[in-house]
Amino acid sequence: MWIRSTLVYRTSFALALLVNFLVTALDFVVIWMMFSQATSLGGYSFAQTAFLYGTASVSFGITTFVLGSVDDLGMRVRDGTLDAFLVRPAPVLVQVAADRFGLRRIGRLLQGVLVLGWSLARLDVDWTPAKLLLMPVMLLSGAAIFGAVYVAGAAFQFWAQDAAEAQSAFTFGGVTLLQYPPTVFARDFVIGVTFVVPLAFVNWLPALYVLGRPYPLGLPWWLAFAPPLVAAGSCALAGLAWRAGVRSYRSTGS
Repeated sequence: MWIRSTLVYRTSFALALLVNFLVTALDFVVIWMMFSQATSLGGYSFAQTAFLYGTASVSFGITTFVLGSVDDLGMRVRDGTLDAFLVRPAPVLVQVAADRFGLRRIGRLLQGVLVLGWSLARLDVDWTPAKLLLMPVMLLSGAAIFGAVYVAGAAFQFWAQDAAEAQSAFTFGGVTLLQYPPTVFARDFVIGVTFVVPLAFVNWLPALYVLGRPYPLGLPWWLAFAPPLVAAGSCALAGLAWRAGVRSYRSTGS
């Protein structure tokens, strides 16, 4: 229904898609400006950094395309309009994700795909079957990990009710973090996003294996293939948090 209503006004949709594409592209323009003044960033070339940017952006683009609407959950909890979702014969999370579905979000995904394609054309990578297999696994697992963060953040809003910005710190803030090499961050910070909130498994660990670069923490190489397991565990925990949040919902009392 939301897609059909969007496509009724095709010029408006095209402009919204273009704006979404250009706004997200500004993040890459910032990186390009950095490399106009330097030859490397944390020991990484422009093409290698673009590869990190592209992989993180594609995974996050898939997630926001599917789950971007859950950011508005806090508003529905505050005004009690979530009640209507609870009486319908469909999973609440699916309804929340589909509510006011924004087709324009595909602009972020397309922009990430273009940067990723450009970086792959510039990189000198010794492609092996393992690395070729790891590419789609990395992108899909990264999307699942971001999805788990989205759902966990949405579940927190059942109690906080106005925590959209806190959720964005881990979603939009997380993708911005992963667009840069891990070597530009403090070691303690890298430890936190590896073992506490496992965003490093979105692209840092698998992407550095593809690039043939060592991970700053000196972790074993086989962890590059762990993103599917991390994604499954993250989704399971996020699912438990979501169920607990739905059960705690008490409407507005009015």
